[in-house]
Amino acid sequence: MMRNFLRGRLPSGRTLAIAVPFAWLVLFLFIPFLLVFKISFAEQKFGIPPYTSLAEIQDEVVQFSLYLRGYVLLFTDNLYFATYLNSAKMAAVTTLCCMLIGYPMAYYIARSTPRYRNLLLLAVILPFWTSLLLRVYAWVGILRNDGLLNKVLMGLGITAAPLEIYRTDLAVYIGMVYAYLPFFILPLYANLVKLDLRLLEAAADLGARPWQAFWRITLPLSRPGVIAGAMLVFIPSVGEYVIPEMLGGADTLMMGRVMWNEFFNNTDWPMASAVTCVMVLLLLVPLAFFQYNQVRQQRTAGGRT
Repeated sequence: MMRNFLRGRLPSGRTLAIAVPFAWLVLFLFIPFLLVFKISFAEQKFGIPPYTSLAEIQDEVVQFSLYLRGYVLLFTDNLYFATYLNSAKMAAVTTLCCMLIGYPMAYYIARSTPRYRNLLLLAVILPFWTSLLLRVYAWVGILRNDGLLNKVLMGLGITAAPLEIYRTDLAVYIGMVYAYLPFFILPLYANLVKLDLRLLEAAADLGARPWQAFWRITLPLSRPGVIAGAMLVFIPSVGEYVIPEMLGGADTLMMGRVMWNEFFNNTDWPMASAVTCVMVLLLLVPLAFFQYNQVRQQRTAGGRT
């Protein structure tokens, strides 16, 4: 685009369409990440801001100071390692539950008539009209010992005593699956609704049973939607803060809670920044590797054809 500008040419519409989201990512993702990355090499201090400067001028000499305390503590303290593992585990279980629940729902919506399809999509999108904080707080009233769920179960005689769900990992899983299930359904639905039904008719004409047609045609063709939905669920689940804070117990270790404690309770911005940078890298490296493999497979398939 810069080359065209220097030559006196206006950028094409395609270039502008690509430049706008890239500018958005640079402004609101890359630059803030660089600021956090810079703070991670500082040292904690009492003051405003609560961290030291990386470069100082003393006696007409510029001195650079990089402190690695945060990164060293991350790889030496078992608490942070256990927190990373627990966050990844809870995000993976949440993603798996969303896949098991969301795939049949997305498939049913995609195969419904257009009239009912819009109503079902509205039912999926409707929770977004309410604040996440209010929705999670509603689950507090449902899952606590004297909440709605235990009252119904005890009223029906199913349980004799209240179930201990609130302030447990199970409550966190319920809240996270409820909050992120639409993020899995919507991209999968967008993929399934474009599926050519003639392929299923051809499979049936060739003697394939419905489950065989689903396993060999629908499921492979819907893999991009499954992957997109799984990423939309897994990535924000790793750093979730509100749901573990409101539904989880004191021993529910999640990176969002750790970062909040370091930033606001301990006022240790360098340590919190180090935790954030490592978490972002742990998420971006697998995504970049996956994207590289996808592009290579597409090129290989294109070369064969």
